[in-house]
Amino acid sequence: MKTLYILRHAKSSWEFEELSDHDRPLNKRGRNDASLMGRELSSRGVLPSLIVSSPAVRAISTATLIGKELGYDPDDIVIDERIYGADKNLLLEVVQETPVEAESMMIIGHNDALTEFANMLSSEVVGIIPTAGVVALNFDCESWYEISRDNAEFLFFDFPKNYE
Repeated sequence: MKTLYILRHAKSSWEFEELSDHDRPLNKRGRNDASLMGRELSSRGVLPSLIVSSPAVRAISTATLIGKELGYDPDDIVIDERIYGADKNLLLEVVQETPVEAESMMIIGHNDALTEFANMLSSEVVGIIPTAGVVALNFDCESWYEISRDNAEFLFFDFPKNYE
């Protein structure tokens, strides 16, 4: 059994117009939402074997804040350059390359690719994943290479507005 958490980065700041898209930080709401979702995931008993993030500042910050709430060492977060600008098929490749020893993983990236990726794998239709939103899926398989919609079980779709 493999468990995948597909998480969109939290809300980013547009305050610094001189920054590239890649370098935009989280805004205050984003920092709060990432911590909130980390606490909510922790309350569900989530502790991924592996967290893989886009190299974008807002994604790494989200991974760090969520990881902190889960008790995950920030030095263990893997940065994968391919996630920034990836489409759903490249996201699948990234996940399929996960070591078989990892029973669960969290991938943190960007829309629209994350929503398309979640819908490609989930038997349940997932609406647009909002910032700091997460989709969780179980897969009845031994290897990450085997994950597909055919062996997927939808666990949950959660996001910050559920707690307002």
